[in-house]
Amino acid sequence: MKSFKISVPASSANIGPGFDSMGLAVNLYLTLEVTESEEWEFYSHSSPSNRTNYKEHFIYKIAKQTAERHHKQLTPCKVVETSDIPLARGLGSSASAIIAGIELANQVCDLSLTSEAKLRYGTEIEGHPDNIAPALYGGLVISIVTEDEIDWIQMPTLDVDVILYIPNVELKTDEARNVLPDSYSRNDATSASGISNIVVASLLSGNYKLAGKMMERDIFHEPYRANLIPNFNKIRNESKKYGVYGTVISGAGPTMLSFAPKGSGQSVVEQMQDLLGNYQVKLLEMDVQGLTVK
Repeated sequence: MKSFKISVPASSANIGPGFDSMGLAVNLYLTLEVTESEEWEFYSHSSPSNRTNYKEHFIYKIAKQTAERHHKQLTPCKVVETSDIPLARGLGSSASAIIAGIELANQVCDLSLTSEAKLRYGTEIEGHPDNIAPALYGGLVISIVTEDEIDWIQMPTLDVDVILYIPNVELKTDEARNVLPDSYSRNDATSASGISNIVVASLLSGNYKLAGKMMERDIFHEPYRANLIPNFNKIRNESKKYGVYGTVISGAGPTMLSFAPKGSGQSVVEQMQDLLGNYQVKLLEMDVQGLTVK
């Protein structure tokens, strides 16, 4: 087995009203450096002192599950894991780890998995494809499970700057889901789906001003989650003063995400970092490659 390196991007799901169906890959990465070994070794953040119990490691469990699905056994490897993706911040850390585990098994066991199989396996584990699809394919992806099939489409690259506001607190996805209603009225569902349609159409046509406006009018989840997100109104209102198109919750939160005119992002970051001293305010780019193996 040759040494190889797996890289999987972070992702931001929903983009406002694209609830559980829209996700954007961004240039923060989970990376695995894999070499053959006489026994399994997992190290986190490149530190020999951070050797972990491989049997309890989430990525190993996914790899083992994937291998067993094809009646194969994993060859022992040394795996050094590094990650820019903060945990429990609404940036798809679990989806990135799932894709990394599937690809680890794919490489070690020579499974020759298609991208469609990886998407299906990942969605079965994660429960929905909104983070899995962009982590796998890159870019802005709209995906949905319909009649036991996963339909998806990759949108054209957006000509915007992407800004993330990452607080130093975690928010578990289960907590963010528990505040959502069990059902919606027909009027709310109709309005919410219409808003989502306009967001997609405006992004496709390059009308980012309209897209930003409609991103902030979600009915499906943001009104219910806003109180769980530190500085929700402050970030949305203040960022608009510096010219952003729109600001939404990233995934289930607590991170928030803005689209801004191309070239203006660094100025927005500097202004907002001064305002949000204990946050990481980052200017990022869309990742357009998704999963890579070198």
